[in-house]
Amino acid sequence: MNRQARTRVLVASLVATAPLLGCVEDRLVPIAGTSSAGRPAAPAAGEGLAAPLATLDTAATTAPEATEPPSTAPATPVDAVAPADVISAGPKGLAVGAKGDAVTALEGRLSALRFNAGSSDGAYDAKLTMAVMAFQKQQELPRTGRADPTTLARLAATGLGAPMVATGEATRVEIDLKRQVAQFWKDGRLLRVIAVSTGNGRPYCAPKDKGGPCDVAITPGGSYRADRKIKGLRESALGSLYDPVYFYGGIAIHGSPSIPSTPASHGCVRVPMWESGWVHGTVAIGDPVYVVGGKVAPVPFGSTAPVEALDEVTVSPTGLEAAAA
Repeated sequence: MNRQARTRVLVASLVATAPLLGCVEDRLVPIAGTSSAGRPAAPAAGEGLAAPLATLDTAATTAPEATEPPSTAPATPVDAVAPADVISAGPKGLAVGAKGDAVTALEGRLSALRFNAGSSDGAYDAKLTMAVMAFQKQQELPRTGRADPTTLARLAATGLGAPMVATGEATRVEIDLKRQVAQFWKDGRLLRVIAVSTGNGRPYCAPKDKGGPCDVAITPGGSYRADRKIKGLRESALGSLYDPVYFYGGIAIHGSPSIPSTPASHGCVRVPMWESGWVHGTVAIGDPVYVVGGKVAPVPFGSTAPVEALDEVTVSPTGLEAAAA
């Protein structure tokens, strides 16, 4: 067998065994000239097939052109909610105490738009009131919690809330200081929209017997990451925090029994009590938290929040009911 024939046999052998290559000694071996990080990989002396292939005829080792286009990952599906019929509720609309099919339809429409309206029981209760207010905040309507004709018409015509930081990570929290609403995203999908109450911008002083400082009640705008969270009740110098998820020092998203239509906190982001457990379980450490509407505009690729000041005392989750009584 002459040299040219031996070369053809060697090439055929390499082509036949190529699918078996790729993992040697329990470590990944870059294939097709790339490293595991996607950069061109320089072959190390004496490793792999670099030396044998260098002696082959260039024309004989050229790979044939691909006959099929390379496969691509499917695009992430985008959620969409179609317009609906306007709920018939008379000239005054619906409010606390109302019951019946119109209320059930209202609960269903709000749920479709990612607002937590509570149980679909046809009763206009506190949870439904807060869900209506959250929608009104998002849509910049009067924040009454009453499903008046204007609110019902907007509910029928609108779709899912638009991203506040469209170029942010697929999983993130968005908080709008102006509209007083938070949007929670997971893998590019809008999970829930919640009415919040943030810092009211007023000076305050914590009780002297608790050693608290004086400051201004501001929820800072910008890009942050959830850096710590605690399940249950946490007592601070400024009050009680339920299921807090911290993202900037002592500032957290947490449950509170008071969620008015306007900013009212010392700087934290209050959510309704019945939402705090869901927020705590949904937001993971490291998730971006973008706060829009402040002096500092949020920029994707947030920064790690500083360590919280050691001025709070943790109460075990088992003591939650007793503390809340």
